[in-house]
Amino acid sequence: MDAYEYSELLKLLNTKLQNIQNILKPEDLSLRLKEIQELESEQDFWNDVENATKIGIEKNRLLSKLSKFNKANDALNGTNELYELAQEDNDEDTFELLYEEANDLDKLIKSTEISVMLSNPDDASNAIVSIHPGAGGTESQDWASMLYRMYLRWAERQNFKIEVLDYQDGEEAGIKDVSFIIKGENAYGYLKAENGIHRLVRISPFDSNAKRHTSFASVMVSPEIDDNIDIVIEDKDIRIDTYRASGAGGQHVNKTESAIRITHIKTNIVVQCQNDRSQHKNKASAMKMLKSRLYEYELEQQQATKDGVEKSDNGWGHQIRSYVMQPYQQVKDTRSNIGYSNIDAILDGDITKIIEDVLIAQST
Repeated sequence: MDAYEYSELLKLLNTKLQNIQNILKPEDLSLRLKEIQELESEQDFWNDVENATKIGIEKNRLLSKLSKFNKANDALNGTNELYELAQEDNDEDTFELLYEEANDLDKLIKSTEISVMLSNPDDASNAIVSIHPGAGGTESQDWASMLYRMYLRWAERQNFKIEVLDYQDGEEAGIKDVSFIIKGENAYGYLKAENGIHRLVRISPFDSNAKRHTSFASVMVSPEIDDNIDIVIEDKDIRIDTYRASGAGGQHVNKTESAIRITHIKTNIVVQCQNDRSQHKNKASAMKMLKSRLYEYELEQQQATKDGVEKSDNGWGHQIRSYVMQPYQQVKDTRSNIGYSNIDAILDGDITKIIEDVLIAQST
């Protein structure tokens, strides 16, 4: 990076932070936090546990956003001052230091920008993720397991928690189906960018002729909705099937019909859960998944009506991202139209930059 490139980057970052400040309104956040502090000091505030919990969640979100903005603002102000001093003194050593730190500063501003963009109430929710292999048997089932590992590794990097709802092994390798909750701040806000068809191109480890294969898997992401959102599901609207659990799961496996599959007849949305020994607990988890899926489905329908387009289901020809391992190595997202060469790191969970690039592309 030369002096001109750094100067242009600094201008861009200052513009971005100003835009962030205009949207975030940190003074208003501080005032609201002061109001919450006064509410918490009232004698009967904690008597209403439901309201206190709701206010507490709001407080944590506001504190997190304000903290991120202040950190970015302080860092950029410090850089601006140092840059001006370096220009006055023509200090090459300071310029070199600024150039070295430019990438970290860029990442910090981008992270702050993303946190402000995730302003939809659902964005802060936990994410319910389901991965289904496409046609292709073992190949696609192995690809589904690779995606599952990628999201688990990403969650670990974010210090998020995982709760597995349903897991079914493939016959030879990989997985037939998996559903899980990723719990953490803005989990859904980030992972909603993963909703769609993922395509893998590689030399198959299951092909003795070492031919190149293309595999598909679908990733479905829904916000974990809270009890304040009323989703009415009547018995006549669903079909509930019980079956014997398979794969890892303890002594109940293949002995009792503890696994639950629920089909919503009108939308043909299907959810299932077999992770617990109790049929009742599996049913409760499956109903939670169904409510979240129906909630997201309704939001998508409303958005499609608003945009004047007909909502279509994900098809195997509508992939959002391609992961090519042979004859070259590249991951490319169709929405940001950006390619990434570090495929091994990406499959190991290093997907934050891809997600942020998609979120930024979709906001412009």
